[in-house]
Amino acid sequence: MRTFMTAKTGFDALMHQVCVGWGHCGSVQAGKYMHVTDFMPNSGTVTATQFAEWVLTAEGEPHSPLACRERWLSRLREAFIEHMGADRVDAQRMRWKSK
Repeated sequence: MRTFMTAKTGFDALMHQVCVGWGHCGSVQAGKYMHVTDFMPNSGTVTATQFAEWVLTAEGEPHSPLACRERWLSRLREAFIEHMGADRVDAQRMRWKSK
């Protein structure tokens, strides 16, 4: 996996890789802008798999070829684990630190 070097850590670094690095920045669906953060709960646990699914849902391409979708799910899960340090984290950690 290609890691994007930044001074950012945790969620900020994850979102930098996902959006700036890979172009998964959300989309407009039914006239409304959707972003992965729209799916994040305020409390509880967020898993790498949930995050990966939410990113692709926010992209608005539910009918992409299965092989392509599976490849992105795997990459997104790996990036989550790399930047968040585990395959599941408290939802409070899934917040922007730098603005």
